[in-house]
Amino acid sequence: DPESSVLLVGSHLDTVTQGGKYDGMLGVISGIEAIQTLHENGVRPKHPIEVIGFCDEEGTRFHTTLLGSRAISGLLKEEDLDVKDKSGITLAYAMAGVGLDPSSFRLAARDPDDLLGYLELHIEQGPVLEEMNQACCAVSGIAGQSRYEFRVEGKAGHAGTVPVGMRKDALVGAAEMIQAVERIAGQYDSLVATVGKISVQPGASNVIPGVVEGTLDIRSPDEQRKHSALREIFDECKWIALRRGLTFSSRLILESPAIACSEALIQTIELALQDHGMSPVRLVSGAGHDAMAIASITDIGMIFVKCREGLSHHPDEYAAPEDIQAGTAVLLDVMLRMTTQQNRNPRKENLIVD
Repeated sequence: DPESSVLLVGSHLDTVTQGGKYDGMLGVISGIEAIQTLHENGVRPKHPIEVIGFCDEEGTRFHTTLLGSRAISGLLKEEDLDVKDKSGITLAYAMAGVGLDPSSFRLAARDPDDLLGYLELHIEQGPVLEEMNQACCAVSGIAGQSRYEFRVEGKAGHAGTVPVGMRKDALVGAAEMIQAVERIAGQYDSLVATVGKISVQPGASNVIPGVVEGTLDIRSPDEQRKHSALREIFDECKWIALRRGLTFSSRLILESPAIACSEALIQTIELALQDHGMSPVRLVSGAGHDAMAIASITDIGMIFVKCREGLSHHPDEYAAPEDIQAGTAVLLDVMLRMTTQQNRNPRKENLIVD
């Protein structure tokens, strides 16, 4: 029925530098495979199904994460077109270079009233399914993420002439702060915190570090828990700085709230898992996905597939063919349950087809 609401299925096609070939692309290929299976078996669902390969989910070139899915969701802003890559080329200029009209980006936005829901299959990017020895599972939600830049400022000096007890060493202070981040994060369930980047100035072997700049990334499916941990971390960092005669400052550079998957779609995925001989397991995604943006216009459901050693964003990223087959079979089952039912609104009832 071309007038029925549309089920979107997909993921992203880009990757990070030195990344693997499963993160993102697997969700697109599995959607295409499911569609082909429907064709081969002469199945014509009531609701149309569209497979989408989103661009620039990772934001590697322009740091414009979720570019394609934000455009589809109507969340892309005109100022996003002005961001530049490391060569000074704007996003708008790059789009024009491949024959696109940057001023038409709003035409990509979909009408929420036309959508039935969104499904995304993705490798887990973590070790839990491998530890459980299960091929795939349902995703309950996507963790909220806060990212900060921080600066610890002390006083540079000669490495051979300033006594240790009289120093204002920014790097030693930052090292204590990083340990505090690990300790505090470990006290909260379902929360992770990472200092992934630091730079030391002046960066000479015979000079006491005067300035350290770095990043803090903290994630949790519980927004209150995340902000509570942040307050505790920053209070501790300020106390360390005060005790050592340093200054500590921070600046928020990214705030992404936690996103819950549709309970109805989670239950539908769980039913499919059980039909395929698996346990109805739910995991929270600590990584971001296109589903985060699509959640603003329709219900989302996600399926995780086991990956070896939980490794991702790495050339050795790998998912076994039998696990991919199991995940795609579950995806196909959920697609059928959603698109052959009579009720068009998945918010109102559990999506079950006898």
